Amino acid sequence: MKKQTNTTLVTIAIFVATFMTAIEGTIVSTAMPTIVGSLEGLSLMNWVVSIYLLTNAMMTPVYGKLADRVGRKPIFIFGVILFIIGSSLCGVAQNMEQLIIFRAIQGIGAGAIMPIAVTIIADIYPFEKRAKVLGLNGSVWGIAGIIGPLLGGMIIQRLSWHWIFFINVPVGIVTMIIMYLFLVEKKEVKKEPIDYLGSLTLMIALLSLMFGFQKLGESIALTPVLVGSFMVAIISFSLFVKIERKAVDPIIPLNLFHNQEFVKFNIVASLVSGFLISVMTYIPMWLQGVHGFDALKSGFAMTPMSITWVLGSFISSQLIMKYSAKKILTLSVFIVGIGSMCLALSPISTPFFIFLLIAALLGIGFGITITTTTVTVQNIVPQEQLGVATSFNTLARTLGQTIMVSVYGIVLNVTIANSLVTDKNKGVNSDMMDKLLNPLTAKELSPEKIPILKNILYSGIHGIFLVAGGVVIFALTIIFIKTKNKQNNYSEN
Repeated sequence: MKKQTNTTLVTIAIFVATFMTAIEGTIVSTAMPTIVGSLEGLSLMNWVVSIYLLTNAMMTPVYGKLADRVGRKPIFIFGVILFIIGSSLCGVAQNMEQLIIFRAIQGIGAGAIMPIAVTIIADIYPFEKRAKVLGLNGSVWGIAGIIGPLLGGMIIQRLSWHWIFFINVPVGIVTMIIMYLFLVEKKEVKKEPIDYLGSLTLMIALLSLMFGFQKLGESIALTPVLVGSFMVAIISFSLFVKIERKAVDPIIPLNLFHNQEFVKFNIVASLVSGFLISVMTYIPMWLQGVHGFDALKSGFAMTPMSITWVLGSFISSQLIMKYSAKKILTLSVFIVGIGSMCLALSPISTPFFIFLLIAALLGIGFGITITTTTVTVQNIVPQEQLGVATSFNTLARTLGQTIMVSVYGIVLNVTIANSLVTDKNKGVNSDMMDKLLNPLTAKELSPEKIPILKNILYSGIHGIFLVAGGVVIFALTIIFIKTKNKQNNYSEN
């Protein structure tokens, strides 16, 4: 009897793997002050997070192509093994430099887990059930966002920060075993040469591009490092295109971009993800810096979004069989647009429950949008390109967030800098702004300075949400661009 994939167990393994990678961000953020204090590396703190994202994004398209070429299972298992090795090394790091290097290894492994997991879902579930499963998988991110800070705090208090990395080891091993035993794939060996040169130039291009935007978010000064990063990115991308045109089996087939539907839906996913990062980053900052709430309560403001995101995904699964992607995305991005308008127009004294309502509304919009764009992108490419298409969709969302984080950082920094030099705000400085963002140190500030500082911070955050609202409007505009390509399972009516 021919062995079949155990869909239930494989799905559970996917959810566990997604949770393992999703919780990594929130749990590390919670432990960061303790890690910095232990390893004495405040100046390198941001790179602990940034290097993980950089290497993750850099490897995503490569893994996508390899998954199409040699199968999902070996690439997924390889990613989990690297993630486990990176996690173990992070747990024994003796200084910040070591931790950054080991986080890079962890990120290289994580780059395979998320996109390949979504590709496996597309393989084992028919089109009509896929959106529901993707919705459940997406809900894992929301659960991780809630549990991460609590689990991180508990581990640090009862054990040590090293264990926030060590706990990935048994979870990863169990996930790997389940996937190895119960996912059955057809073994097809391709004779075409692997596109090593295309892979290398693409990785260099992505790494330098994201590094450049990382530096740009820190400072808008045209430093040699900043200019050099973008120059390397441009040259590498140019070489990549030339190489791919001649490659027998290109790492990213350029004919994907001849499909206007594919391009359009990835742009929409990228823009909406760019708005999403503003919500996740700056609503907690608003609540902590302006309202003086602690980190736990500020983070709780995002809980309704995690819950309604799942609802949005299930709504998408119902709509996706009845209406065109254009109609569904028009509805969902319009919902996101209403939420963005509410944030842009909210006054400085906006009550906490209003943030809960806005987050709940945005969750529905995000759930429908991200699920619909993912399923659509998977559905409009040939089966043999499913892995690379799914990975590119993940990459597009990551790039959208990376670029917009830099833009938001520039808006915030410029607004605050301009406000600090005005006569009205004389007597306040950037050190006071840093203290304001921490509820514990905010108590050290002079009472007469606090209202001035809060107004400055609010003006910066308000500027960010105005820009973010423009991003949503742009996404809505993209949806209405007419394309020549037709989708496999959608009508254009």
